[in-house]
Amino acid sequence: MTAAASILLTRLLRSMDKTAKKVPAPLWMRAAMGGCAVGLIGLFLPEVLGKGYHVVQTTIEGAFSRGLIIVGLATIAKIVATALTLGWGGSGGIFAPCLVIGCLAGLTYHHGLVLLWPSVIWVDQGCFALLGMAGLISGMLQAPLTGIFLIVEITGGYEVILPLIIVSAITTSVCHYIEPAAYYVKELVDRGHLLRPGTDARVLSDLNVSELIEKDCIAVTQNMLLRDFINIVKKSRRNYFPVEDEETGHFMGIIHLDDIRQYLFNPVMYDTVFLGQIMNTRVEVVDPDDDLDDVIRKMDANHLYSMPVVVNNRFMGLISKGNLLDQYRKELMVQTSQSV
Repeated sequence: MTAAASILLTRLLRSMDKTAKKVPAPLWMRAAMGGCAVGLIGLFLPEVLGKGYHVVQTTIEGAFSRGLIIVGLATIAKIVATALTLGWGGSGGIFAPCLVIGCLAGLTYHHGLVLLWPSVIWVDQGCFALLGMAGLISGMLQAPLTGIFLIVEITGGYEVILPLIIVSAITTSVCHYIEPAAYYVKELVDRGHLLRPGTDARVLSDLNVSELIEKDCIAVTQNMLLRDFINIVKKSRRNYFPVEDEETGHFMGIIHLDDIRQYLFNPVMYDTVFLGQIMNTRVEVVDPDDDLDDVIRKMDANHLYSMPVVVNNRFMGLISKGNLLDQYRKELMVQTSQSV
Protein backbone atom coordinates (compact mmCIF):
# COMPACT_ATOMS: atom_id res chain seq x y z
CA MET A 1 0.00 0.00 0.00
CA THR A 2 2.87 2.35 0.75
CA ALA A 3 4.28 1.66 -2.71
CA ALA A 4 0.96 2.64 -4.29
CA ALA A 5 0.80 5.80 -2.17
CA SER A 6 4.37 6.70 -3.09
CA ILE A 7 3.76 6.26 -6.81
CA LEU A 8 0.47 8.15 -6.63
CA LEU A 9 2.07 11.07 -4.80
CA THR A 10 4.98 11.21 -7.25
CA ARG A 11 2.74 11.21 -10.31
CA LEU A 12 0.32 13.71 -8.85
CA LEU A 13 3.15 16.10 -7.99
CA ARG A 14 4.49 15.93 -11.52
CA SER A 15 1.10 16.26 -13.16
CA MET A 16 0.21 19.24 -10.97
CA ASP A 17 3.52 20.88 -11.73
CA LYS A 18 3.07 20.40 -15.49
CA THR A 19 -0.49 21.71 -15.30
CA ALA A 20 0.64 24.77 -13.35
CA LYS A 21 3.28 25.55 -15.99
CA LYS A 22 0.62 25.50 -18.70
CA VAL A 23 -1.67 27.89 -16.82
CA PRO A 24 -0.85 31.50 -17.78
CA ALA A 25 -1.96 32.83 -14.35
CA PRO A 26 0.62 34.62 -12.16
CA LEU A 27 2.45 32.61 -9.52
CA TRP A 28 0.60 34.19 -6.60
CA MET A 29 -2.74 33.40 -8.23
CA ARG A 30 -1.83 29.76 -8.79
CA ALA A 31 -0.63 29.49 -5.20
CA ALA A 32 -3.86 31.06 -3.99
CA MET A 33 -5.94 28.62 -6.04
CA GLY A 34 -3.99 25.69 -4.62
CA GLY A 35 -4.33 27.07 -1.11
CA CYS A 36 -8.10 27.46 -1.48
CA ALA A 37 -8.40 23.88 -2.72
CA VAL A 38 -6.37 22.61 0.23
CA GLY A 39 -8.51 24.69 2.58
CA LEU A 40 -11.70 23.10 1.23
CA ILE A 41 -10.23 19.66 1.82
CA GLY A 42 -9.23 20.69 5.34
CA LEU A 43 -12.80 21.68 6.21
CA PHE A 44 -13.84 18.05 5.99
CA LEU A 45 -10.55 16.35 6.91
CA PRO A 46 -8.51 18.61 9.22
CA GLU A 47 -5.87 15.88 9.55
CA VAL A 48 -4.41 16.90 6.20
CA LEU A 49 -3.62 20.46 7.25
CA GLY A 50 -0.24 21.63 8.53
CA LYS A 51 2.85 19.52 8.93
CA GLY A 52 0.84 16.69 10.44
CA TYR A 53 3.32 15.75 13.13
CA HIS A 54 0.50 15.64 15.69
CA VAL A 55 -1.21 12.96 13.61
CA VAL A 56 2.02 10.95 13.48
CA GLN A 57 2.57 11.29 17.22
CA THR A 58 -1.01 10.33 18.05
CA THR A 59 -0.91 7.31 15.76
CA ILE A 60 2.41 6.03 17.08
CA GLU A 61 1.01 6.26 20.61
CA GLY A 62 -2.04 4.24 19.48
CA ALA A 63 -4.50 7.01 20.29
CA PHE A 64 -5.80 7.78 16.79
CA SER A 65 -9.47 6.82 16.97
CA ARG A 66 -10.68 7.40 13.40
CA GLY A 67 -12.21 4.49 11.51
CA LEU A 68 -11.11 2.76 8.31
CA ILE A 69 -13.09 4.93 5.87
CA ILE A 70 -12.00 8.24 7.41
CA VAL A 71 -8.35 7.17 7.60
CA GLY A 72 -8.41 5.95 3.99
CA LEU A 73 -9.97 9.21 2.80
CA ALA A 74 -7.45 11.19 4.86
CA THR A 75 -4.59 9.32 3.16
CA ILE A 76 -5.84 10.17 -0.32
CA ALA A 77 -6.72 13.72 0.72
CA LYS A 78 -3.22 14.32 2.12
CA ILE A 79 -1.70 13.14 -1.16
CA VAL A 80 -3.94 15.47 -3.16
CA ALA A 81 -3.35 18.38 -0.76
CA THR A 82 0.42 17.95 -1.00
CA ALA A 83 0.27 17.82 -4.80
CA LEU A 84 -1.92 20.94 -4.91
CA THR A 85 0.36 22.85 -2.56
CA LEU A 86 3.65 22.05 -4.25
CA GLY A 87 2.46 21.73 -7.84
CA TRP A 88 0.70 25.09 -7.83
CA GLY A 89 3.54 27.11 -6.34
CA GLY A 90 2.80 26.91 -2.62
CA SER A 91 5.35 26.56 0.15
CA GLY A 92 5.96 23.07 1.45
CA GLY A 93 8.21 20.05 1.31
CA ILE A 94 8.30 16.36 0.58
CA PHE A 95 9.75 14.85 3.73
CA ALA A 96 7.06 15.82 6.26
CA PRO A 97 4.14 14.93 3.95
CA CYS A 98 5.79 11.57 3.31
CA LEU A 99 5.81 10.86 7.04
CA VAL A 100 2.14 11.78 7.42
CA ILE A 101 0.96 9.95 4.30
CA GLY A 102 3.00 6.89 5.21
CA CYS A 103 1.60 6.97 8.73
CA LEU A 104 -1.99 7.19 7.47
CA ALA A 105 -1.37 4.50 4.83
CA GLY A 106 0.01 2.14 7.48
CA LEU A 107 -2.94 2.90 9.74
CA THR A 108 -5.38 2.22 6.88
CA TYR A 109 -3.70 -1.13 6.25
CA HIS A 110 -3.93 -1.98 9.94
CA HIS A 111 -7.65 -1.15 10.10
CA GLY A 112 -8.22 -3.21 6.96
CA LEU A 113 -6.50 -6.26 8.47
CA VAL A 114 -8.49 -5.91 11.68
CA LEU A 115 -11.73 -5.66 9.71
CA LEU A 116 -10.95 -8.71 7.56
CA TRP A 117 -9.58 -10.93 10.34
CA PRO A 118 -11.04 -9.69 13.62
CA SER A 119 -10.13 -12.89 15.47
CA VAL A 120 -6.40 -12.42 14.86
CA ILE A 121 -4.42 -10.51 17.48
CA TRP A 122 -2.48 -7.88 15.57
CA VAL A 123 0.21 -5.60 16.88
CA ASP A 124 -0.90 -2.07 17.73
CA GLN A 125 -1.51 0.56 15.09
CA GLY A 126 1.69 2.41 16.00
CA CYS A 127 3.84 -0.37 14.52
CA PHE A 128 1.95 -0.26 11.21
CA ALA A 129 2.26 3.53 11.17
CA LEU A 130 6.04 3.27 11.53
CA LEU A 131 6.20 0.69 8.75
CA GLY A 132 4.05 2.90 6.52
CA MET A 133 6.33 5.89 7.09
CA ALA A 134 9.45 3.86 6.33
CA GLY A 135 7.85 2.39 3.22
CA LEU A 136 6.67 5.70 1.79
CA ILE A 137 9.98 7.49 2.41
CA SER A 138 11.88 4.58 0.88
CA GLY A 139 9.63 4.50 -2.18
CA MET A 140 9.33 8.24 -2.74
CA LEU A 141 13.02 8.96 -2.30
CA GLN A 142 14.14 5.47 -3.39
CA ALA A 143 16.45 5.45 -0.39
CA PRO A 144 15.65 2.37 1.72
CA LEU A 145 18.39 2.94 4.28
CA THR A 146 17.09 6.45 4.91
CA GLY A 147 13.63 5.09 5.68
CA ILE A 148 14.96 2.30 7.88
CA PHE A 149 17.32 4.32 10.05
CA LEU A 150 14.98 7.28 10.31
CA ILE A 151 12.27 5.15 11.88
CA VAL A 152 14.81 3.43 14.10
CA GLU A 153 15.87 6.86 15.38
CA ILE A 154 12.23 7.85 15.96
CA THR A 155 11.44 4.72 17.97
CA GLY A 156 14.77 4.64 19.77
CA GLY A 157 15.07 0.87 19.39
CA TYR A 158 15.69 -1.96 16.96
CA GLU A 159 12.60 -4.06 17.76
CA VAL A 160 11.01 -3.30 14.39
CA ILE A 161 14.19 -3.44 12.31
CA LEU A 162 13.30 -6.68 10.49
CA PRO A 163 9.84 -5.60 9.23
CA LEU A 164 11.30 -2.19 8.42
CA ILE A 165 13.91 -3.81 6.16
CA ILE A 166 11.29 -5.96 4.44
CA VAL A 167 8.83 -3.12 3.84
CA SER A 168 11.50 -0.67 2.69
CA ALA A 169 13.07 -3.18 0.31
CA ILE A 170 9.76 -4.21 -1.24
CA THR A 171 8.50 -0.64 -1.60
CA THR A 172 11.75 0.61 -3.11
CA SER A 173 11.85 -2.27 -5.59
CA VAL A 174 8.24 -1.80 -6.70
CA CYS A 175 8.57 1.98 -7.02
CA HIS A 176 11.87 1.70 -8.88
CA TYR A 177 10.29 -0.75 -11.33
CA ILE A 178 7.38 1.62 -12.07
CA GLU A 179 9.23 4.95 -11.59
CA PRO A 180 12.97 4.33 -12.22
CA ALA A 181 14.03 7.74 -10.84
CA ALA A 182 13.34 9.22 -7.43
CA TYR A 183 11.19 12.34 -7.21
CA TYR A 184 14.11 14.70 -6.58
CA VAL A 185 16.09 13.56 -9.63
CA LYS A 186 13.27 12.69 -12.05
CA GLU A 187 13.38 16.07 -13.80
CA LEU A 188 17.16 15.84 -14.16
CA VAL A 189 16.82 12.37 -15.68
CA ASP A 190 14.16 13.57 -18.14
CA ARG A 191 16.44 16.41 -19.25
CA GLY A 192 19.51 14.19 -19.39
CA HIS A 193 21.28 16.25 -16.73
CA LEU A 194 21.70 13.56 -14.10
CA LEU A 195 25.42 12.89 -14.03
CA ARG A 196 26.29 9.61 -12.35
CA PRO A 197 29.92 8.91 -11.34
CA GLY A 198 31.97 7.17 -14.01
CA THR A 199 29.78 8.25 -16.91
CA ASP A 200 31.12 10.25 -19.83
CA ALA A 201 29.08 13.36 -19.03
CA ARG A 202 30.02 13.28 -15.34
CA VAL A 203 33.75 12.94 -16.03
CA LEU A 204 33.69 15.84 -18.49
CA SER A 205 31.65 17.97 -16.09
CA ASP A 206 34.37 17.63 -13.46
CA LEU A 207 36.96 18.98 -15.89
CA ASN A 208 37.12 22.48 -17.31
CA VAL A 209 38.89 24.26 -20.11
CA SER A 210 41.03 26.42 -17.79
CA GLU A 211 42.83 23.47 -16.24
CA LEU A 212 43.57 21.93 -19.65
CA ILE A 213 45.12 25.00 -21.32
CA GLU A 214 48.65 24.45 -22.61
CA LYS A 215 50.53 27.74 -22.52
CA ASP A 216 53.90 26.74 -23.99
CA CYS A 217 52.99 28.14 -27.41
CA ILE A 218 55.16 30.68 -29.22
CA ALA A 219 53.14 33.53 -30.67
CA VAL A 220 54.17 35.09 -33.99
CA THR A 221 53.07 38.19 -35.86
CA GLN A 222 51.39 38.52 -39.23
CA ASN A 223 54.22 40.65 -40.65
CA MET A 224 56.92 38.11 -39.83
CA LEU A 225 58.84 36.64 -42.77
CA LEU A 226 58.77 32.92 -43.36
CA ARG A 227 62.56 32.74 -42.81
CA ASP A 228 62.21 34.15 -39.27
CA PHE A 229 59.35 31.81 -38.61
CA ILE A 230 61.46 28.78 -39.58
CA ASN A 231 64.01 29.75 -36.94
CA ILE A 232 61.21 29.77 -34.36
CA VAL A 233 59.97 26.39 -35.52
CA LYS A 234 63.42 24.94 -34.82
CA LYS A 235 63.10 25.94 -31.16
CA SER A 236 59.51 24.83 -30.64
CA ARG A 237 57.98 21.44 -30.12
CA ARG A 238 54.56 22.61 -31.26
CA ASN A 239 52.85 22.24 -34.61
CA TYR A 240 50.51 25.16 -33.92
CA PHE A 241 51.55 28.80 -33.74
CA PRO A 242 49.11 31.61 -32.86
CA VAL A 243 49.36 34.74 -34.99
CA GLU A 244 48.84 38.03 -33.17
CA ASP A 245 48.54 41.63 -34.31
CA GLU A 246 51.77 43.53 -33.66
CA GLU A 247 50.05 46.64 -32.30
CA THR A 248 47.00 45.40 -30.42
CA GLY A 249 48.09 41.85 -29.60
CA HIS A 250 44.73 40.56 -30.80
CA PHE A 251 44.48 37.00 -32.02
CA MET A 252 44.43 36.98 -35.84
CA GLY A 253 44.62 33.32 -36.74
CA ILE A 254 46.79 30.28 -36.42
CA ILE A 255 49.46 28.50 -38.39
CA HIS A 256 49.55 24.74 -38.54
CA LEU A 257 52.77 23.25 -39.88
CA ASP A 258 50.88 20.62 -41.84
CA ASP A 259 49.09 23.37 -43.77
CA ILE A 260 52.27 25.22 -44.85
CA ARG A 261 54.59 22.31 -45.49
CA GLN A 262 54.93 23.25 -49.15
CA TYR A 263 56.40 26.62 -48.13
CA LEU A 264 58.79 25.21 -45.54
CA PHE A 265 60.71 23.17 -48.10
CA ASN A 266 60.90 25.89 -50.74
CA PRO A 267 63.79 28.31 -49.96
CA VAL A 268 62.56 30.70 -52.65
CA MET A 269 59.59 31.53 -50.41
CA TYR A 270 61.61 32.34 -47.29
CA ASP A 271 62.04 36.06 -47.99
CA THR A 272 58.91 36.65 -50.06
CA VAL A 273 56.12 35.21 -47.91
CA PHE A 274 54.71 36.81 -44.77
CA LEU A 275 52.87 34.77 -42.14
CA GLY A 276 49.75 36.88 -42.63
CA GLN A 277 49.49 35.42 -46.13
CA ILE A 278 49.57 31.79 -45.11
CA MET A 279 47.83 31.78 -41.71
CA ASN A 280 44.41 30.28 -41.21
CA THR A 281 41.93 32.96 -40.18
CA ARG A 282 38.86 30.70 -40.06
CA VAL A 283 39.69 29.11 -36.76
CA GLU A 284 37.34 27.44 -34.31
CA VAL A 285 38.17 28.96 -30.92
CA VAL A 286 37.36 27.92 -27.36
CA ASP A 287 36.22 30.05 -24.45
CA PRO A 288 37.27 29.05 -20.89
CA ASP A 289 33.59 28.78 -19.95
CA ASP A 290 32.75 26.38 -22.80
CA ASP A 291 31.55 22.90 -21.96
CA LEU A 292 34.16 20.26 -22.69
CA ASP A 293 31.59 18.02 -24.32
CA ASP A 294 30.94 20.78 -26.87
CA VAL A 295 34.69 21.26 -27.35
CA ILE A 296 35.16 17.57 -28.18
CA ARG A 297 32.23 17.70 -30.60
CA LYS A 298 33.82 20.66 -32.40
CA MET A 299 37.13 18.83 -32.61
CA ASP A 300 35.52 15.72 -34.05
CA ALA A 301 33.32 17.65 -36.47
CA ASN A 302 36.23 19.69 -37.85
CA HIS A 303 38.88 16.96 -37.55
CA LEU A 304 40.98 19.09 -35.21
CA TYR A 305 43.63 17.93 -32.80
CA SER A 306 44.08 21.28 -31.04
CA MET A 307 42.04 24.45 -30.65
CA PRO A 308 43.10 27.91 -29.45
CA VAL A 309 41.59 29.33 -26.27
CA VAL A 310 40.74 32.99 -26.83
CA VAL A 311 39.40 35.54 -24.33
CA ASN A 312 38.56 39.09 -25.44
CA ASN A 313 40.55 38.56 -28.67
CA ARG A 314 43.59 37.52 -26.62
CA PHE A 315 45.26 34.17 -27.15
CA MET A 316 45.47 32.26 -23.84
CA GLY A 317 46.82 28.93 -24.99
CA LEU A 318 45.88 25.69 -26.71
CA ILE A 319 43.63 22.87 -25.68
CA SER A 320 44.59 19.58 -27.29
CA LYS A 321 42.64 16.37 -27.63
CA GLY A 322 45.61 14.39 -26.34
CA ASN A 323 45.82 16.33 -23.08
CA LEU A 324 42.05 16.30 -22.71
CA LEU A 325 41.82 12.53 -23.08
CA ASP A 326 44.75 12.07 -20.70
CA GLN A 327 43.00 14.13 -17.99
CA TYR A 328 39.75 12.33 -18.82
CA ARG A 329 41.40 8.98 -18.14
CA LYS A 330 42.81 10.18 -14.80
CA GLU A 331 39.47 11.58 -13.68
CA LEU A 332 37.67 8.41 -14.77
CA MET A 333 40.06 6.31 -12.66
CA VAL A 334 39.37 8.52 -9.64
CA GLN A 335 35.59 8.32 -10.00
CA THR A 336 35.45 4.60 -10.65
CA SER A 337 37.74 3.86 -7.70
CA GLN A 338 35.52 5.96 -5.41
CA SER A 339 32.33 4.27 -6.55
CA VAL A 340 33.65 0.74 -5.91
